[in-house]
Amino acid sequence: MMQLHITRRMILVTGGAGFIGSNLHAALVAEGQEVVICDWLGAEGQKWRNFLHHPPAAIIRPEALEDYLAQDMKITCIVHLGAISETTARDGDQVWHNNVTLSQKLWNFCAQSRVRFIYASSAATYGDGAAGFDDDMSLPALRKLKPLNLYGWSKHAFDLWVAQQAAGCAPVPPQWAGVKFFNVYGPNEYHKGKMISVVKVKHDELASGGPVRLFKSDRAEIADGAQKRDFIHVDDVVAALKFLLSAPHLAGIFNLGTGVARSYADLARAVCTANGVPEQIEYIDMPESLRGQYQSFTEAKMVRFRAIGFNNKFLTLEQGINAYVKSQLLQADPYR
Repeated sequence: MMQLHITRRMILVTGGAGFIGSNLHAALVAEGQEVVICDWLGAEGQKWRNFLHHPPAAIIRPEALEDYLAQDMKITCIVHLGAISETTARDGDQVWHNNVTLSQKLWNFCAQSRVRFIYASSAATYGDGAAGFDDDMSLPALRKLKPLNLYGWSKHAFDLWVAQQAAGCAPVPPQWAGVKFFNVYGPNEYHKGKMISVVKVKHDELASGGPVRLFKSDRAEIADGAQKRDFIHVDDVVAALKFLLSAPHLAGIFNLGTGVARSYADLARAVCTANGVPEQIEYIDMPESLRGQYQSFTEAKMVRFRAIGFNNKFLTLEQGINAYVKSQLLQADPYR
């Protein structure tokens, strides 16, 4: 009898136990997709709780990933979200190894094995925004960007390397996309420590009985609380990643924000409203360590991402914060 050979379709998500990764995992397994996670859960942390409602079928430790990929596992796409993402990171060698060298190895594996590759870049690559927020991936445009910190520089370095590969004669994956995440917030970010979203921090300040505290502006032309960022709910990020997974012939580096910058004062007011309390905002001095490295304005230009067919309507800041606070942060179980 002739045997039927069924090709398995697997997606590998690095950093998959983290914030965006665990939300993506929840969405994919809900649709019956086979997903393999590459990450550390940690010996003492609570990261495992990100999988409380959707335990993964397999978790690969990052140090075992190379051996895992050497096997014929029928992986069709790698979504590479793993990185050192602290904007205050100081160990340049460690950041380069994790954010650039390992990313290059995964890119080369995907190019050689004909596996699709989607990776996380960052709005931190834009620095103070003096060169704008246009996701033009041409080498001249990328070289104008001046990140403000080591993390942003490492993401920028990999974007440049990718653009050079794409512009030259080097092998490239059959589909590849770099995604410049802007300020993402939402459920399952609770393990992130000092890198947790401003939304969660402000909610916790209210929950402890205090006011919402915002940094005073470090720029004379910007009023306190008028610093603006492009805040995006993680559900919108997951929708965008799923769109890229459904479009196997796309290639490029794309912004991922809402396309609308909102002030920190707007965010603080939305957090108060979602918690059902009057507006309570206090302005405090910005730490010396952040001065000169603080992005006072970010706003994703979404023209290119819209042009490739992503038509989803983003949640407004008020809608996203209201959903996050009421559906997760005010619940006994805040996990997705």
